[in-house]
Amino acid sequence: MAKDSHQGLQELKNELILVAKLHHKNLVRLVGFCLEKGERLLVYEYMPNKSLDTLLFDTEQKKRLDWATRFKIIEGTAWGLQYLHQDSQKRIIHRDMKASNILLDADMNPKIGDFGLAKLFAQDQTREVTSRIAGTFGYISPEYVMCGQYSTKSDVFSFGILVIEIVTGQRRNSGPYFSEQNGVDILSIVWRHWEEGTTAEIIDHSLERNYNEAEVVKCVNIGLLCVQQNPVDRPTMADVMVLLNSDATCSLPAPAPRPTSLIDGSSGYSTEWSGW
Repeated sequence: MAKDSHQGLQELKNELILVAKLHHKNLVRLVGFCLEKGERLLVYEYMPNKSLDTLLFDTEQKKRLDWATRFKIIEGTAWGLQYLHQDSQKRIIHRDMKASNILLDADMNPKIGDFGLAKLFAQDQTREVTSRIAGTFGYISPEYVMCGQYSTKSDVFSFGILVIEIVTGQRRNSGPYFSEQNGVDILSIVWRHWEEGTTAEIIDHSLERNYNEAEVVKCVNIGLLCVQQNPVDRPTMADVMVLLNSDATCSLPAPAPRPTSLIDGSSGYSTEWSGW
């Protein structure tokens, strides 16, 4: 961070204020900070397995992520988000949920980090509107990128993208699937396989079929529910936790049919979103 960056300082202070009040096993723990003599530094607990993206998107490292570990990461991340949205003293919208912000401890337990873009909501507040869109392309929800509207459902959308990435082992908008499918977004590919009943074809090959297929399909189902175009149709994180802990063979709600323009080739978002 540049020492003279006002924006960076504001984000740092924002993160410090928020994280100091948060206590959950799936949130990274702040152990110290420095804002003196031009130094701007937050010190977090040491996470020996770094961030999820360093493993998930590396051809060799991803082999360390068996299905049991991946499911644990999905479940732990969901639990951490539920705490932020519902169980903490203040309702918090993370606004930058992605694989690089999921840190892994020595036992591969996930911890959500980087609260520089997070926003506090009142307990009775459902959404906010901003003219400054912040976050990471590919994880930002349609209503946020197009209308500046964000809510807990914006985080749910980002979580859905993350789940799809964990199952497929591919970054959104990149990787072998992206190039082999003539530039088609991975989300569209997953939707197509879901509709055709061929979900097994998009599961990360590094798992070598050593997984519970019903549980994997359940996670794909949940991921697609989370990325539905209308935020009203997306589950809450509390709903996600219930679905994750349900019997893998039970009938889950089906996601709404994929809009024909779900993925726009230039922006990555639908041009037909109709609002809340």
